[in-house]
Amino acid sequence: MKINQHARLSVAPMMDWTDRHCRAFHRVLSQEVLLYTEMVTASALVRGGARHLLAFNASEHPVAVQLGGSDQAELAAATAMAVDEGYDEVNLNVGCPSDRVQSGCFGAVLMRQPDLVADCVTAMQSRAGVVPVTVKCRIGVDEQHPQDVLPHFLQTTAAAGVTRVTIHARKAWLDGLSPKENRDVPPLDYPLVHDMARRFPDLHLSINGGITSLDQVDTHLQYMDGVMVGRAAYHTPADVLLTADQRVFGVDRPPLSPFEAVEQMRPYIADHLQAGGRLNQITRHMLGLFAGRPGARGWRRTLSEGAHRPGAGLEVVEAGLDQVIAVIHAAE
Repeated sequence: MKINQHARLSVAPMMDWTDRHCRAFHRVLSQEVLLYTEMVTASALVRGGARHLLAFNASEHPVAVQLGGSDQAELAAATAMAVDEGYDEVNLNVGCPSDRVQSGCFGAVLMRQPDLVADCVTAMQSRAGVVPVTVKCRIGVDEQHPQDVLPHFLQTTAAAGVTRVTIHARKAWLDGLSPKENRDVPPLDYPLVHDMARRFPDLHLSINGGITSLDQVDTHLQYMDGVMVGRAAYHTPADVLLTADQRVFGVDRPPLSPFEAVEQMRPYIADHLQAGGRLNQITRHMLGLFAGRPGARGWRRTLSEGAHRPGAGLEVVEAGLDQVIAVIHAAE
């Protein structure tokens, strides 16, 4: 299956969340969805010597790295590093609204400079080889009129050779809203993004923002080439990812149960602990596995209270499963 086919459903890059342990967990839940790293700044890789931020497990494929920056030379060099590490895609962040990205002239502020974005992706493509360079953007920022800005942005990036773009269907308000508020306060404009798919049939366009269920994914796929899910994939991963391969990708194999997913995570957790890692570095991403299911509270509490303790091991995970099983048996 080609990378564009995997992009039919993807998990959004989320700072502090979609690290390599989170991605390893999500890959257990779905073998088909496209996974993204947290945003990594090109300057951290090129000038900061932080190449370790590109580390990932081979089991994560297909996996994309998201880069932040606007210096063409740095982005080109960072792209070369990512390709050398084996990533399946390099994505340029044109959507993050934090103060940090404004001061560094990258993220959503670049919506005001589509020509600079085009120059950036051209530089990245020069070092990417056959690995696709993609863009994740907003529909506009601040006082911009998305119905005018977004088509021009897409036209400009497409002319630079970009063939796939993910659009967060909200404006970013760089003046007056916090990054957290920018994830919720600006209204969603799904019809505008759907219209872009009609107007740019040669682009592979994915929609992002406020999508919380596979039913909503199905609805958007009537209009879009792909859907990107963010917080719902993290907080309720079983609901979004466990049946995605069957529903979204048409795979003919039974989905895992949450219990089977935990079983498949055991070797990964054991290897991490053996290497000197801490249990909660992995289990913090698994807290929502039983969300909405019997025993979810006991599972979450057991892992939250026990996984951070020195020497905590797989016995904490076992205790969490025992909490779930006890609630199920009590209800029988």
